[in-house]
Amino acid sequence: MDTVVSKDGTTIAYDRRGNGPALVLVDGALCSRAQGPMPAVADALADRFTVYNYDRRGRGDSGDTGAYEVDRELEDLAAVIEAAGGSAYVYGSSSGAALALRAAAAGLPIEKLVAFEPPYVVDDSRTRIPRTWVADLEALEPGDAIRYFFTKGIGLPGIFVTMMKLMPAWKPMKAMAHTIPYDARILGDNCFGEPMDAAQWASISQPVRVVNGGKSPAWMKASTRALADAVPGAGHTEVPGQNHMIKATAIAPVIAGFCA
Repeated sequence: MDTVVSKDGTTIAYDRRGNGPALVLVDGALCSRAQGPMPAVADALADRFTVYNYDRRGRGDSGDTGAYEVDRELEDLAAVIEAAGGSAYVYGSSSGAALALRAAAAGLPIEKLVAFEPPYVVDDSRTRIPRTWVADLEALEPGDAIRYFFTKGIGLPGIFVTMMKLMPAWKPMKAMAHTIPYDARILGDNCFGEPMDAAQWASISQPVRVVNGGKSPAWMKASTRALADAVPGAGHTEVPGQNHMIKATAIAPVIAGFCA
């Protein structure tokens, strides 16, 4: 484990492995460098990239502050990119893709960006997320916040979340539940069923590839295509046979091919 200090003094922990150009991985909600899809992605790409897999603030071995602002997470990512040599390719998954997109729009030194299924909602093809969801999440106990996020935020059946409580991952997710409102804030106004405002991405100048799984729900496919249309010059890839829990062996070739 290595660490870097973000602009506000928060310590951010990361793992570095492999050889080649720098690639920073940005996790989605309730994931860390020890839990979630990124360890396997790092394994799959370490023969072609120097991969930086970091704990977002409030997770794993990274620190946190009392008052959350999205800009602090942009500064965290900037610090990791600086540690990686001053510029890097970036792969963001789910709300981590939303964070990476905001970072690109803010001018961080991202060479190329692969954004996998940021969970935006841009039409009425699913139940709408309550506009009060940030405050709702902040008011709930950890287990209830996780259930709220997965059912009202992601749209999963309640029985799925009930089954998750029996899995080993439930305990570490509860330890990170206080960061769920962070992800909700990062999504901003892009998740309430309104058409996407392209103006928010107008400043993005680096190449971007937006990716979704072929088995993902219709609302998520619609939002990824809308995002690809909204980001200047962005391309779109659909990976057959995959859903939001995309396998590392399926996304790694997309990342490597785009960032080659």
